[in-house]
Amino acid sequence: MNMYHAPPLRADPWRRIGDWLFRHRRHIQRAQWAVVVLYLCLLVVPLWLPLPDRTATVWNNLTRFAQLMFWGIWWPFVILGTALVGRMWCGLLCPEGSLSEFASRHGRGGAIPKWLQWSGWPTTAFALTTVYGQMTSVYQYPKPVALILGGSTVAAMAVGYAYGRNKRVWCRYLCPVGGVFALMAKLAPLHFRSDPFLWRLSQERGEKPGAVECAPLVPLRTMRGASDCHMCGRCSGFRGAISLTRRSPNHEIIHVAGSTPKPAETVLILAGLLGLAVGAFHWSASPWFVSAKQALGLYLIDIGWVAPLEQALPWWILTNYPGRNDVLTIVDGALLLTYILISAIALGVMLSLSVALSARCLGRWDGRRFHHLAQTLIPLAGAGLFLGLSAMTVTQLRSDGIVIPFVAELRAGFLLLAAVWSAYLGWRVSALYTASRARRIAAMACLSLAWAIAAGAWILFFWVW
Repeated sequence: MNMYHAPPLRADPWRRIGDWLFRHRRHIQRAQWAVVVLYLCLLVVPLWLPLPDRTATVWNNLTRFAQLMFWGIWWPFVILGTALVGRMWCGLLCPEGSLSEFASRHGRGGAIPKWLQWSGWPTTAFALTTVYGQMTSVYQYPKPVALILGGSTVAAMAVGYAYGRNKRVWCRYLCPVGGVFALMAKLAPLHFRSDPFLWRLSQERGEKPGAVECAPLVPLRTMRGASDCHMCGRCSGFRGAISLTRRSPNHEIIHVAGSTPKPAETVLILAGLLGLAVGAFHWSASPWFVSAKQALGLYLIDIGWVAPLEQALPWWILTNYPGRNDVLTIVDGALLLTYILISAIALGVMLSLSVALSARCLGRWDGRRFHHLAQTLIPLAGAGLFLGLSAMTVTQLRSDGIVIPFVAELRAGFLLLAAVWSAYLGWRVSALYTASRARRIAAMACLSLAWAIAAGAWILFFWVW
């Protein structure tokens, strides 16, 4: 196959970074395999070690260190990093993506079936893994970590082996956090831009640069946003039309997201990140959960049915570590599922009504406008996810005597910044649908309910409860 050759060096610093990624593919692959080795060590070795005791710290216990790396550093800061530099984690370092592509390189290269390309898989996978992680206490114990993350990795390799050639089919269609990364990447001030004019000019000149092996299956010629791009640099300089460049962090949501509405993304924003994820973080600290558990317990005792209050299930279904006095009974599990489900439905419905009223204020009902306005809540959704995950960072470090100063102030500032950003995006998007200032103000008044709900959920978690 005639493959694409290296681009010439160019003066623009961002383009030169993109070209550097292209030219140093071998070094990137070595870094990827180093991350794979570290990932597997952190995933597997704690399974053979006893659970940490009260004296264990991240400095003297590998299990505690693995917990900090996975849930205190890796996930919160990958989310933040994706909002800052796009999906570079996916393209340059993600062990799951690297292993899936490796399996695809040596697999059977089958055609990708239509059922696998359903746009709702990332949202569904995110919901299932989030709920299952709470049921098994994935943040506290190594077995559920190995089951969930390891199971996902095995599935990624199986899909890679079965479908595509040198592709990341799992990452493109099935990854449980792929949808989240796609949303966060819309905020990134860096992206690989495809210039249609330069592309057409290259074709008119009869240039034949060969093929680009785009692992995440991005249509390079029509690529307009950063959601699907893994920022690996393999296409940098192609036809002189693709280059790493700066952009406004508001650009994609304002000018791109509205042209191709994606209902699956709307569900992920409103009912997923701002609903289900909130419930998953809330339940263990919620006084409502405690009250419901007490009321249900008293009722079951009154009717003489105490088995659900005492019976536990295997650790791979519900948390069951009696040696640590950490056991979820059937009642606990049922209430946990109910709490998270009600959170997803209640918050999702309230947020949807707020966005729908805002869309209606801008004119006659238009589903495209509804989906576009929902995209303006991405900063708040991302901020909530980061704050929830980083709460574990703070807790883990504090248990080892490391106190991060001004945590409350930093959280408040971060949440306020996200709310202001979402408000600004809402105001700019509203201008695309009406010139009436009165309509835009009315739309923002309706949308302000969504900002209050999204921020209020975290105010409850950090400052009220």
